[in-house]
Amino acid sequence: MNAPIIDPLQGDFPEVIEEYLEHGVMKCIAFNRRGTLLAAGCSDGSCVIWDFETRGIAKELRDKECVAAITSVCWSKYGHRILVSAADKSLTVWDVLNGEKITRIVLQQTPLQARLHPGSSTLSLCLACPLSSAPMIVDLHTGSTNTLPVAVPDMVNGLAPPSRNKYSDGTPPFTPTAACFNKYGDLVYVGNSKGEILIIDHKSNQVRALVPVSGGAVIKNIVFSRNGQYLLTNSNDRTIRIYDNLLPLKNGLGTLDEIEKGIDEPDGIEKMKMVGSKCLALFREFQDSITKMHWKAPCFSGDGEWVIGGSASKGEHKIYIWDRAGHLVKILEGPKEALIDLAWHPVHPIIVSVSLTGLVYIWAKDYTENWSAFAPDFKELEENEEYVEREDEFDLNTETEKVKESDINEDDEVDIVTVDKDAFSDSDMSQEELRFLPAIPCPDVPEQQDKCVGSSSKLMDANHSGSPLSEEAAQNGQATNHASSPLEEDTGGTRLKRKRKPSEKGLELQAEKVRKPLKSSGRLSKVKTKPMVDQDMSNGVYGDDVSDEYH
Repeated sequence: MNAPIIDPLQGDFPEVIEEYLEHGVMKCIAFNRRGTLLAAGCSDGSCVIWDFETRGIAKELRDKECVAAITSVCWSKYGHRILVSAADKSLTVWDVLNGEKITRIVLQQTPLQARLHPGSSTLSLCLACPLSSAPMIVDLHTGSTNTLPVAVPDMVNGLAPPSRNKYSDGTPPFTPTAACFNKYGDLVYVGNSKGEILIIDHKSNQVRALVPVSGGAVIKNIVFSRNGQYLLTNSNDRTIRIYDNLLPLKNGLGTLDEIEKGIDEPDGIEKMKMVGSKCLALFREFQDSITKMHWKAPCFSGDGEWVIGGSASKGEHKIYIWDRAGHLVKILEGPKEALIDLAWHPVHPIIVSVSLTGLVYIWAKDYTENWSAFAPDFKELEENEEYVEREDEFDLNTETEKVKESDINEDDEVDIVTVDKDAFSDSDMSQEELRFLPAIPCPDVPEQQDKCVGSSSKLMDANHSGSPLSEEAAQNGQATNHASSPLEEDTGGTRLKRKRKPSEKGLELQAEKVRKPLKSSGRLSKVKTKPMVDQDMSNGVYGDDVSDEYH
């Protein structure tokens, strides 16, 4: 939103449901980088792309090989590709503009979440979090996988033992693990079931730092803010925690090397914890101290000023909004449907939520009209007031008027080339960004076209046929169609209307007129038609037309 025109007394967060989107049963959602397109994964294996400006469907991506429900969708940095994970253990990369499938990989476990590498221009790597296995780095070109470690004691020569990734007695060996890239993708942050945050170098597959979470509860979600300065975790102890990222956004791996060199400790867990204390610092904790509810799909706002979390209770569609200072500012209550996914618009104060029934609700701000903002001396009136004009109020006193001198130097050059940095200042200008999809017009239904063409052809045949009825109609100045045709053409020739069916007596009179020979009186110079209609109200019979001919 435009910050200068927002009322500072009104919080810049959504308040009411503006509308909802409906297409099949949608399960998960994701905005592109600019917030102009919204991707939604459906239960039938398709991915629908909505134009968020018009709220219409811009593209539908459907793979014949995939009929299972979509578990996550992820946009590439510039919006040209979409990564879709499904319940049939597949990862599919789509070309958004052409709607073509680029590659499809089948994993050994069902991926609950998949994220593209944010710093890769070739889109060759992605991070997948399977249902019953450790997070892994997947090469989308070759299909090879690299399993990441999920705990420090399990490390053996930098690799996690394969026994942790297999079923032992038919049950998963550990709960699903959450993981995410940092802003530029050189590090992976993993939240495990022991309540620890591991900072991993995914290229060498080594744990570089460890941050213990108070309580030691299972970490269900882990996500960075848009600017990369804050990290959010959602644990099983019903608490959302915000950490301040102390590492620089770029070259975080090099900073870790410098931190390790400055710590005189033998390699081990204690040294990793010391390094971790210089990487993340606990900033805030959010929880509902009364209901002690679990949270679902927590995330940051586009500017990182707000934190939202959905209620995980069944039959409730509640969204809690906190400011970054830890104060609860708003509770949004929706329909009596469970909430399964949330997303905040990258630019505007808009929240999009997905219900268990497959509907997508759009929450927007309820702006109040503030007419006093148009002029500083504007005064709002509660009711009509009688105003008495002063005697000299509208007099033109040019001599006494003081002209304010402007402090702006008109000789200075105006810079119209330099672009101010915005939230998307890290864009690569050499890479063209896909913001909108071209509109594809929907063709008309063929059956309706055939009916219209057939009706028009019948009219043309009836008007230009050489039958005596049409010739007499031409002399009478009327374009009368054949009696069997239910349609007749209007004077404009473009609109069709229904003709009333004549009575039996009227049909007999028309047939009798046709049998009469037409009088041929030489070349007509002018024909003047004077229709005279005699109508019998009892039987609805029309009389003959009388024409005067001038030679």
